[in-house]
Amino acid sequence: MKNKSLTFQKKEYTNQEHPTVKGLRIIDGNNNFSISWLNKMGYCEYQLYLEHLKGIEAPDTPQMTKGTTEHKKLEDKFKETATPATMEEMLDLSKTEKIISRELFVVSPKYGIRGFIDEIWMTPENYIIIDDKPGHRAYKSQIDQIRAYCLAFKSEYADDRPLIGALRERGTSNIFYQEDFDEKVEYNITQTVNRMHSLLKGEKPFMHTKNANKCKSCRFKKECQYAQ
Repeated sequence: MKNKSLTFQKKEYTNQEHPTVKGLRIIDGNNNFSISWLNKMGYCEYQLYLEHLKGIEAPDTPQMTKGTTEHKKLEDKFKETATPATMEEMLDLSKTEKIISRELFVVSPKYGIRGFIDEIWMTPENYIIIDDKPGHRAYKSQIDQIRAYCLAFKSEYADDRPLIGALRERGTSNIFYQEDFDEKVEYNITQTVNRMHSLLKGEKPFMHTKNANKCKSCRFKKECQYAQ
């Protein structure tokens, strides 16, 4: 496979900060949230409320810091052999050759989501979108996250080639979860994305976790009225 690093995207969008929700963007006139928020949502919706609507700040956990460092190491190593290419060039080349790209930014104004794909394999047969995670157990929040990357990519770039989402143990080749991004999966993640938008608009209440173990390791437990 050839390593390709994205250098330029032709698509341009209107983009501005949301006036009241921290980290939320307004892209092409619609609210647009980071796909990584789905992982937070799956952990505890109320955590999202405290961080992004109340604006409460909390220090990164050691696990978060370690994850950022390891991600950067993987990206730096990839760039050593990667050659620059536009998105259009990668899509076209992948029709005849297998290529890999990392930290590929995708944004979908249609669904109001955006984020960086850890790694994507583009081949003449299919697209495989990979999200690197610590450990080797697939949690629903992680599955939702990889599904949302697939949704954003499909809405902006995908052709008729099958799309596969996968979770991989960070720093290894161990893919411990994968699934075809079919109509049922697409429907389910669209419903999850829609719920997030409803929460951020104030149309639905943020639900707090009832898992005391989650509360114990939560960065916001000192500020949370529901902490157990």
